[in-house]
Amino acid sequence: MPGVVTVDTKPFEGQKPGTSGLRKKVKVFAQEHYTENFIQSILNANKDSLVGCTLVVGGDGRYLVKEVVDKIIKISAANGVARLLVGQNGILSTPAVSYLIRKYKTLGGIILSASHNPGGIDNDFGIKFNCANGGPAPDATTNQIYDITTTIKQYKVVPEINCDISKIGVSNFDVHGSKFTVEVIDSVNDYVAYMKEIFDFRQIKALIQGTPQRKPFNVLIDAMSGVTGPYVKRIFIDELGAKESNVRRIVPLEDFGGAHPDPNLTYAADLVNAVKGGDYDLGAAFDGDGDRNMIIGRNAFFVTPSDSLAVLANNLHHIPYFQRSGVQGYARSMPTAAAVDRVAAATGKEMFEVPTGWKYFGNLMDAGRLSLCGEESFGTGSDHVREKDGMWAALAWLSVIAATSQSVEDILKSHWAQFGRNYFTRYDYEECASNPCNEMMQYLEKTITSPGFVGSSHSSGDKTYVVKLADNFSYMDPIDQSVAMKQGLRIIFEDGSRIVLRLSGTGSSGATVRLYIDSYEAENVLGDAQVMLKPLIDVALKISQLQKYTGREAPTVIT
Repeated sequence: MPGVVTVDTKPFEGQKPGTSGLRKKVKVFAQEHYTENFIQSILNANKDSLVGCTLVVGGDGRYLVKEVVDKIIKISAANGVARLLVGQNGILSTPAVSYLIRKYKTLGGIILSASHNPGGIDNDFGIKFNCANGGPAPDATTNQIYDITTTIKQYKVVPEINCDISKIGVSNFDVHGSKFTVEVIDSVNDYVAYMKEIFDFRQIKALIQGTPQRKPFNVLIDAMSGVTGPYVKRIFIDELGAKESNVRRIVPLEDFGGAHPDPNLTYAADLVNAVKGGDYDLGAAFDGDGDRNMIIGRNAFFVTPSDSLAVLANNLHHIPYFQRSGVQGYARSMPTAAAVDRVAAATGKEMFEVPTGWKYFGNLMDAGRLSLCGEESFGTGSDHVREKDGMWAALAWLSVIAATSQSVEDILKSHWAQFGRNYFTRYDYEECASNPCNEMMQYLEKTITSPGFVGSSHSSGDKTYVVKLADNFSYMDPIDQSVAMKQGLRIIFEDGSRIVLRLSGTGSSGATVRLYIDSYEAENVLGDAQVMLKPLIDVALKISQLQKYTGREAPTVIT
């Protein structure tokens, strides 16, 4: 009979989960006791419900996932967990974990991913806990986990338990007279079945394969060597009848093939160039753990995530799931362009602006007040799960295209003609020195909250912007009245344009500064985005003194 062993340990500094869990370099997680401490702290934070519970476990296939799954199995067995649902080879996309938690009514799930961050022995790893609603743990829970990491003295483990997670099947163990079960499941079956309930696969298949009346709609789907590879194969090739040439990089790799698994114009440039140079009607890319997406049309016509959210909001009636459930409200993260706000106003739906981090959408969804939401950081999702969902977003776009018989570009141009256009860009300055960045944020907050800043004018070229509102964004959850403070500095102008500056919580080292520019035009909707945005970018750089504080003349990434 396997026995429980109690291991003495000491706290590690800095095990504070960010917006999406704890992210550090692989070599940090590989330290003796480091990963075990954090896993034990997650379980301790759930101690009142732990004995006899079920947890979902899986990750994006990056370096260290299999080893950490083994640690989770051993520690869970020692702490009274009754059952683990583990993705085969440790593979489960983040939205799939969310769905499995909800479908099987588990206590929650442990996701092993650093999302869109690079993988491999010299790069990043991450651990995130999702709660019983399928969504990321709220602040109260992550704060509790962190508090436990600062005082932890012991963790418990059952060293003798060994499970082969490469094979689907059920393993049962007797741990001090209690049954402990590890069920290794097919990583994609449940999720694919759910997508077939949400969307009309026959309609999408007819679009992709073509009909006597319509030529095939040629797609190029890029899994970026991340977790979505098996999902792409099952859905696009096996279910929708696409060809092998319609998919790329569908084998999950521990280092993502040496690439950065972030679906944007910089890191998915291979896809952009392939679509630009080939006969493709739509390109889609997904990040390492499958929750982010990028959509481009013919000739690599780029759909900003803000526009993608707005277009889908205006077309949800084409998707069977919403035909059945109806459409409640819409929401976006604060830095996301306000394009969806205009759809909400036109359709009479509630509109919510929340801090960055998907967990802020969950309460609204659980209360039945939110159907569709998104973040400018290439995240789009609905209340079908409690995470953003890249595969869902691609299928939603294909549903709209099949129903409207319009190209990606024509759908966007029609949308802009009706609502106007929010030109949008994000400048990322990655791995900057932390202290000067903190000084910059303090300087800027003092500037924008000083007397006379509201009402001041700022000019560049032939454009002048008058400040209507400036603050450090705070949010009170309308469901539980919890408050999130200091969520990003924003300057809102009288014409609806906005500047937002914040420090990101998704990096593993240094500081990442993010500058967001949202420039609204009611009529001039077909201009070149960078030309249209330049005046407001110049104003933002001047007000923030960003180049002075970061020492950077140009951003690392522009999206």
